[in-house]
Amino acid sequence: MASRPHGGRDLTQGPIAKTLLAFALPTLISSILQSLNGTVNAIWIGRFLGESALAATSNANMIMFLLMAFVFGFGMASTVLVGQAFGRKDVDGARRVIGTAIGSFVFVAVAIAILGWAFSPWLLKVLATPTDAAPLALAYLRVIFIAMPAILILVLLMMGMRGAGDAMTPLWAMLGAVLLDSGLNPVFILGLGPAPKLGIAGSATATVIANYAALTGLIITMYARDLPLRLKGHELRYLIPDRAILKLIVMKGIPMGLQMIVISGSALAMIGLVNREGVDTTAAFGVAMQLWTYLQMPAMALSAAVSAMAAQNIGAGKWDRVGKITWSGVVQALAITGVLVVLLAVADRPALALFLGNNSPAMPIARHMQLIVTWSFLLMGSTMVLFGTVRANGAVIGPLIILAIGLVPVRLGFALGAYPWLKADALWFSFPVSSLANISMAIAFYFHGGWRKARMQIAPISTDEAIEEAEGAMEPGGRLNPAG
Repeated sequence: MASRPHGGRDLTQGPIAKTLLAFALPTLISSILQSLNGTVNAIWIGRFLGESALAATSNANMIMFLLMAFVFGFGMASTVLVGQAFGRKDVDGARRVIGTAIGSFVFVAVAIAILGWAFSPWLLKVLATPTDAAPLALAYLRVIFIAMPAILILVLLMMGMRGAGDAMTPLWAMLGAVLLDSGLNPVFILGLGPAPKLGIAGSATATVIANYAALTGLIITMYARDLPLRLKGHELRYLIPDRAILKLIVMKGIPMGLQMIVISGSALAMIGLVNREGVDTTAAFGVAMQLWTYLQMPAMALSAAVSAMAAQNIGAGKWDRVGKITWSGVVQALAITGVLVVLLAVADRPALALFLGNNSPAMPIARHMQLIVTWSFLLMGSTMVLFGTVRANGAVIGPLIILAIGLVPVRLGFALGAYPWLKADALWFSFPVSSLANISMAIAFYFHGGWRKARMQIAPISTDEAIEEAEGAMEPGGRLNPAG
């Protein structure tokens, strides 16, 4: 065991509400920056290239989210293992986890990029992408796939750092990516200066450059500041996957990834239904989703913070704090999301006009769906916080089943079943209906699901490995307590 090195944060001490909010705030800001990046890019595309290009990026971005889902699940599993290791003050254990995660899933990221490029036309066809948007969506999607290895490894590293209690370094990495991406978008879309005029592919090109630059900067920062999860000397062997750790990451990561698959798969199915309503409705829905992203951000940031904080406390054996962390997260999510819902209800027209313009035929459609859907994010936020706690102890099947029920038979079933009577409104009302079902099941699982009995622990290393680790720790590169 070792004391906590420079760059980590002990989440097992101090007042719970204040500590949780302080830890969640950088993650929330990071999420805001990421969403602002998507919003600014959508504004560039919508204003310079029109509704068809905006509809194209909406379809392409949903595919990207779907393909990132499994790696996100592995990242969440790694975050929990890193958090529990830090709770035990086992820094070397945390490095073994991140080494195995990176060493294994860099190949997955490359495979996703190659297969995504090859199968982009088929994916867009499955989505029933509108004919006039399909060529634009293909041009955008194929370039975006080049960015996938950088995006996925960047996400994995940032999630691992948050598990170690470091939310500020990922924030700076995200800030760099956002500034580059948003700034370069008009350059490559319009061909400003020496840059080629690439149209919608230029937006994707900016994303490629920004994410590879951010990943490079993050790795340099890890070593320059000697952060806890950097690997040096003999620790570089941790990039060769440890079977026990990899097995645990995969066993827990697949259900977490499937949660994202269920969420994105449901959204893709909804996009397919929306596409059948025409380009104006598709554009309205794409813009509404941009705004809904902001409504989700506080809850998602708090859910990630709750998960990391609960994991450290579980690792430290401080179960008395876990329940307090959960309910503090729920209260904060409801309060922050509630304020955003009210603000959006008051200022929906100017917000939507940023993308569509006041005279766009998509404007009244977008305003109508906003009024129906937005309040449901209060329920969704509470559900995500509850899931953040239970997954910190390795309980991943229950949340998967709950989401699968709420988003497939409930949401899609309502949308299809009520369509003959409500027409397009059936699609929008399916959101609050499914959110109500999900929160009801999540509360029942939290109190009665037996998730406290689950365990997510790394198998102990063998005697020979323990001797090697002890000898390695005597070397400068292997010390468990690096200088800050």
